Amino acid sequence: MNKIVITSLSTFLILGLFQLLISCSNAAKEPDKKEANKTVFPSDIIPFFNHWNLILGDGSNVGHANNFEHEDFFYAAHDGKRNWVVYKAPNAGDTHGTSNNTRTELAQSKKWSPVTDAKLTATLKVMNVSTTGDARVAASYAVVIGQIHSADGHENEPLKIFYKKFPGHTKGSVFWHYEINTAGDDNSKRWDYSTAVWGHDFSVVGTDENTYPEEPKDGIALGEELSYEIEVKDGVMNLKFTSEGHETKSFTKNLIKSEYTTTADIPKQTEDLFVPIGQDGVERENAYADEGLFFKLGSYNQTNGKSPEVNKNWCSGAETHGGDIQKQYETGNYAEVWFKAASIFVSEAAVSNEGYFRKND
Repeated sequence: MNKIVITSLSTFLILGLFQLLISCSNAAKEPDKKEANKTVFPSDIIPFFNHWNLILGDGSNVGHANNFEHEDFFYAAHDGKRNWVVYKAPNAGDTHGTSNNTRTELAQSKKWSPVTDAKLTATLKVMNVSTTGDARVAASYAVVIGQIHSADGHENEPLKIFYKKFPGHTKGSVFWHYEINTAGDDNSKRWDYSTAVWGHDFSVVGTDENTYPEEPKDGIALGEELSYEIEVKDGVMNLKFTSEGHETKSFTKNLIKSEYTTTADIPKQTEDLFVPIGQDGVERENAYADEGLFFKLGSYNQTNGKSPEVNKNWCSGAETHGGDIQKQYETGNYAEVWFKAASIFVSEAAVSNEGYFRKND
């Protein structure tokens, strides 16, 4: 009798253990619904938002964007393989500071001297640029995906990294700009110098409003990944651009000693693009040496609805649907950039950039 009881108990325990194993197996196959429906924030994908303030396409300053999303401008998306951080900016909306252009962009909350060390890296893909604009206007169909900005003086930009693709083209161009830190008080005479990475530089434009230049053979398509690395050391900016299937490109630019201190130093590209509209300044000898600089990253839409008669380089005359954001999105009149990785390093000597935001918010 005792043997029968023990056998029955053993069978009961074995069956119970078997059922428990099946239950655990099913639980592994069927994830908890609460976990599956959990919101993924951009800060879950790239956890470095304590270093930045986020400016949205409506001109507002969000501050540190931890556990934050906005359905119109800033959110997480999945491409079937992984999560990305999405930055989206319409052709028209409320702008930040004195800019003509909308942006959904991170602006570093600290500033640093160009004679100290600083570094920003990012991997991204541009998903959309405006479908309208004026092909003769160099900024049309372009978006800035990374910057170094000055927090002081004229608040000029020693670096802007652009992506630009004309309508009907499969491939677009990547190029970078250096903007002079204009000598004197009249910053209206400032100008940019553009350098091609893959494809054309800023100066390659259409012959009329809807006639486009030749498509770049070595360009980057929408949705194609690229990476940039910006490192500043001892006053010199070092740039590195990589993309699978494309030649790696590297560049250097001195940020504390100018090469544009006289009118004779103005490059031909600038003479053709900027001098005819009165932007013919020269740069202070020490360039940006005396100013605090900071990084920016995101989608800074370069296409806007302002008339080219105002400025033939920067005012695109694009469709804005009277500022209606949803209509702009529905018709392709926006810039959208997805980032999957980024990192930042700055010197411990960096200080608060609050003064810049107080002035521009």
